Amino acid sequence: MTRYAKPKSLDEALALLSEGSWRILAGATDFYPALGNRPLQHDVIDINGIDALRGMTESDSHFVIGARTSWTEVLKAPLPSAFDALKQAAREVGSLQIQNVASVAGNICNASPAADGVPALMVVDAEVELRARHGVRILPLSEFIVGNRHTKLHQDELVTALRIPKTSAVGGSAFVKLGARRYLVISIAMAAARIVLDGQGRIASAAISVGSCSAVAQRLRALEAALAGQRPEAITEIVQSAELGELSPIDDVRGSGGYRRSAAREIVERALLQAAGGSQKRAAA
Repeated sequence: MTRYAKPKSLDEALALLSEGSWRILAGATDFYPALGNRPLQHDVIDINGIDALRGMTESDSHFVIGARTSWTEVLKAPLPSAFDALKQAAREVGSLQIQNVASVAGNICNASPAADGVPALMVVDAEVELRARHGVRILPLSEFIVGNRHTKLHQDELVTALRIPKTSAVGGSAFVKLGARRYLVISIAMAAARIVLDGQGRIASAAISVGSCSAVAQRLRALEAALAGQRPEAITEIVQSAELGELSPIDDVRGSGGYRRSAAREIVERALLQAAGGSQKRAAA
């Protein structure tokens, strides 16, 4: 017989996790559809009664997004322009009804190659806060997701927050998604970019991440390095000549690997140009 628990505190949830194998239930927007017609066969911990896991806070060093925070809450939050990509991604997470209940941490823990929130969080160097009864671990998001539907979450751990260093919450950012239609679609390819300009209007640093073109969303480190020190006007030329060797797109029902690679180049360019424009507006303000 399966068990269902709805703890009211984080300590209570962690105590339960220390006792055995449980499935964590938050927004449940993927959990129940994934069951299909099959009966529930896992013990479930419903974390929706833990108020401490919801909302966004700010410390001296980080912006902190609670695990239960919904995408609608992200959209409404007053955040720096470095988070514009995350807000644009939030609008792509299913319908408005889904955005109202789906959690940011759930999008990460599903570890889908097409998870809309992952590239936008990667370009601000997001960290995953993992808690167990015996302590806390902090992992870079890029290390937390290790494959299609696979993460480094331990059986006795709960993702409690996503942490964004304030040193990375600077510059302008943008998110561009390509799908078979405009809304309510799994992506063929998607890209997030963040650009910081220096006092002379050159690119001081760039962060670029592409999703749906590898088993795990990838930062394009070589392209980031090539852009450093360049003027935004050079973005198109640099992107079009880049190899994008970090990507390994596959053929599936949504598109071929070759098409995905070509599409990724185009949307990376668009995201970078939008991010540079946002950074310039911020510098002018």
